[in-house]
Amino acid sequence: MATVRLEFSPEPAHVRTARLVGVAMARKAKLPEERLDEVRLAIGEACGRAVTRTLRHGLRTPVVVEMRDDNPYTVLVTDSAPDDTLADMEDEVTVEASLAILSSLAEELQVTPAENGTGSVVRMSWTPRQRRSPR
Repeated sequence: MATVRLEFSPEPAHVRTARLVGVAMARKAKLPEERLDEVRLAIGEACGRAVTRTLRHGLRTPVVVEMRDDNPYTVLVTDSAPDDTLADMEDEVTVEASLAILSSLAEELQVTPAENGTGSVVRMSWTPRQRRSPR
């Protein structure tokens, strides 16, 4: 099992790098080629959500992405933004829309509070098997 860990400043431009590394790790985990677009989109959405949450609070703490090529292939995206009820409505809609998109892309999705109590962890996973074709 290999693990890759990225930390990047909360800037949208860095999301692309996370997507590229995530797809490379998905290939290493033997996910079928037809599933790689799902992985790419999901990592982009999760990292974009983390960047949005972090910037919304004026923080510069890094977004952390951890990828594990075991079975299932797992990606964790962690931000350190506190949850608050006074968030800008447009940003909140963006963050919630990202979660809706993620739930349709990842086989398994969990969003939990970060271990330190501030921030969130988005955990996504995919098994390296091919999808069944519709009959």
